[in-house]
Amino acid sequence: MIPKIILGKGPEATRRTIGYLFSKGRANEHIDPHLVASWNNFAPDPGRSPHRDPREVEAQLAAQLDQPVKMLGDKAPKHTLWHCPVRAAPEDPILTDTQWATIARRIVAAAGIAPEGDTEACRWVAVRHADDHIHIAATLVRQDGRRPQRDYDQRAVQREARQIEVDYGLRRLKPGDGTAAKRPTSKEHFKAKRLGHDTTSRDVLRLRVRRAVAAAADEAEFFALLEATGVNVRLKRGPSGDALGCNFALPGDTNDQGEPVFYSGSALAPDLSLPQIRRRLATTSPEPVTARPGNPWHQATAATERIPHHLTHGDDHTAQGQLVALGAALDLLPVTAPAALKAELEQAAAVFERATRSRIAADLDSTRVLRRSVQAIWKDPARHEDGAGLAMLLDVALTAVAYAMHWHRVRQHAQQEAAAEQALVHLQVAYAQVAGPVLTGLARRSPGLQTKRRFAHHLQEAVPEHAERILADPAWDALATVLAEAEAAGHNAATVLDQALGQRTLDDAHSPARALTWRIRRLGERHAPSPRAEAARARRAAERPAVLPSQEARTMRR
Repeated sequence: MIPKIILGKGPEATRRTIGYLFSKGRANEHIDPHLVASWNNFAPDPGRSPHRDPREVEAQLAAQLDQPVKMLGDKAPKHTLWHCPVRAAPEDPILTDTQWATIARRIVAAAGIAPEGDTEACRWVAVRHADDHIHIAATLVRQDGRRPQRDYDQRAVQREARQIEVDYGLRRLKPGDGTAAKRPTSKEHFKAKRLGHDTTSRDVLRLRVRRAVAAAADEAEFFALLEATGVNVRLKRGPSGDALGCNFALPGDTNDQGEPVFYSGSALAPDLSLPQIRRRLATTSPEPVTARPGNPWHQATAATERIPHHLTHGDDHTAQGQLVALGAALDLLPVTAPAALKAELEQAAAVFERATRSRIAADLDSTRVLRRSVQAIWKDPARHEDGAGLAMLLDVALTAVAYAMHWHRVRQHAQQEAAAEQALVHLQVAYAQVAGPVLTGLARRSPGLQTKRRFAHHLQEAVPEHAERILADPAWDALATVLAEAEAAGHNAATVLDQALGQRTLDDAHSPARALTWRIRRLGERHAPSPRAEAARARRAAERPAVLPSQEARTMRR
């Protein structure tokens, strides 16, 4: 059940709203509009007065609602109308008028509009004109002339809606924490539909601004990227001339006067205000950090592979920063991906966006490597044209998103947990599409039987608890290929395998064979160590006590 509070102002706010509620709607969607409840239980009902002109009854109802407001004259508040649509889910049972009346009374009581038993509370009505929802309209002056106590009414109404869902056996929505992006209004949806657009301007702008933040190295590049993607920017400047905020608009999106419709950054999402964007773009250490020369796909993969460790061993602020960086990486991946994968990756990024924000402040200090490497991929996506780079990055991203889901669950971030779970589904589909052909190509180059037996022996000695599963996996031939290619590049196969096993436990890997394939592919492309360095490494390994792989996340499964 979704309640949404809208405030109205102006002398005609109540009359205009009542007129809309009892009209046929913008597309004749209002069927049999009528009152189901009111502040006094006998307010005039324009939908149930067959012997009177409906317009006359609407005017009478609006006048009665407005009477306390008119009594204050010039002392009336700026916002005089409280309008709250309350909608049930499509799969919910159809509620009776009596049930909707009870729900309306619970909502106005929770909001502080009309507490139970308060005879001097605000005047209100609940109008039903469809099976699945009602509209509550109230005037924001009590009958005793005072203002209602409705502090944090949106949160209070949401909490009551969650309890109503339990009491009536309705679909239970996820409670929020106030960090979700603002949804497009019904007016914005109607406008997009009228213009033949699949998406509202608000949603398009949110996506383009997020991508610009993810791709930009500094503020100047951020604004340049927005211009390049067709976003108009209007800066809000203080007396000193410094930019204090910015608004965004799409070309051609105008109001009734033909003026551009601008949205503030915070109206798109809480983390897209100019101060928050600057915080993301700012360098937080004294010296600029640049990514080491190398393959950016490998660097991004290695940084993403460390996210689960940050989520399980780091503090909450560091963990939240990692989720912000992961969301930025997902925002840019669709831009660099093959056309066949774009839709799934765009969906993954869109839903994971909700999982990147919570009430916990993000420490972004440890996210630079991931951010810079993904930016390098975005600037030169042609590397690894066989798809291996994207496949290995998605492989570790799946684990990172699964850990994000668990992290949010532990902290009771219900909406964020659900968003991560949805993102996981889209990423799994994209990963299967890109990894399949790459693994098949590697398997075709699988080495001879004797070499594979030698590699299998290494596996059984190094990781006996996973060896049987790896050797039975269809990806075993691809793993043998990358081990053979690492040897051909001058590496010791056993040493590379040990390094790959030491990077992270395989306990939470959906396919240990594939996880090892991508790790060894990255390790094998590094410069091979000299014989002296190899001997020193062997001595150090012999001196170290054996360490069993961590069991901390055995239950985590992609």
